Amino acid sequence: MGGYRGVLQAGDGVGDGRPYLPAEVGALHWGRLPSRADAPVLTIDPGDEVVVDTVSHEGILEDQGRDPVAFFGAQGVEPDAVLAEAAALAASDHPRDPRVDGPHVVTGPIHVRGARPGDLLKLTVLDTTPRVPYGVISNRHGRGALPGEFPRGEGNVSVFAPIDQGAGGDWFGALPLDDGGERVVRFPLAPFFGIMGVAVDADERPHSVPPGTHGGNIDIKLLSEGASLYLPVQVPGALAYLGDPHFAQGDGEVALTALEASLRGTIRFDVIAREDAVREFGDVAAPLAETSEYLVPTGMDEDLDVAMQDCVRRAVALLEARYGMDPHLALAYLSAATDFDISQVVDLVKGVHARIRTSDFREVRRG
Repeated sequence: MGGYRGVLQAGDGVGDGRPYLPAEVGALHWGRLPSRADAPVLTIDPGDEVVVDTVSHEGILEDQGRDPVAFFGAQGVEPDAVLAEAAALAASDHPRDPRVDGPHVVTGPIHVRGARPGDLLKLTVLDTTPRVPYGVISNRHGRGALPGEFPRGEGNVSVFAPIDQGAGGDWFGALPLDDGGERVVRFPLAPFFGIMGVAVDADERPHSVPPGTHGGNIDIKLLSEGASLYLPVQVPGALAYLGDPHFAQGDGEVALTALEASLRGTIRFDVIAREDAVREFGDVAAPLAETSEYLVPTGMDEDLDVAMQDCVRRAVALLEARYGMDPHLALAYLSAATDFDISQVVDLVKGVHARIRTSDFREVRRG
């Protein structure tokens, strides 16, 4: 996590040398994700590192008053500690329809020169820096892992959570154990973007909530600093975007949201030609992540069982393509040595991801 010192309004501390994309209203999609018909707001070359500002949807939604200055002001946040971009979006005439569109805000799309359908776009997260010293965790609209049980009779619940820095320099979120009480639980931050994606090859913009082959709202917390996400390119230039910024999330994201708050990210965009991608990973038909420790294939479906099965199939295929491992032996290895985690269960389409330790194959000659 970058050198955070306070509120990062648009342009603050950006510096020179890298392309910069602020979260201005004209560079944002709210509730829907880019499609092939959308014009890029930035054009870059493969290998470019781009500083991208994002805005959280928390604090700007209709059930929160669509006025972030007032919403956060009720928690003691001064007006100058509210992002001007969030206030501008909330006050704009953006055509989002809350009855049919999603809540999420994404910045983009970004055209990557030379990216072609069939290639993979590799997005590597180089830095994630909080733009504000607070976030929100929401349980609303009878959603989450316990619909009908939570939220209780009080209706929609949005919990304000400040962040602070520990003695060792690490950042933590804090929540009281009871409303208004002094006892506090503290938990470490691990910022990431819940949405990273590419435009779909369709005229209609996808809803922002369910993830898919385009990426989108995959909510995989492993995509923190140093991690990469590979996405199958669907349209020329890829038309990439990111948003739904999180300060922290538990696998499952059971309330409905995690600790949501605006981030500044530095992302490197690389293009992997189809022939190289097939040699490296096999035929990638869904988002695939990579960290310093793991290869992370994914499965997504409305049925959690099917999402799990798809993830296992993709993990077997990945090991066969990358290492030449016989499928029945790959399945045996996965059963003995690989964790399959639930990414989230609250985004209509449920997600599962595997954590395949690359160190287990250190002595294996690549297939």
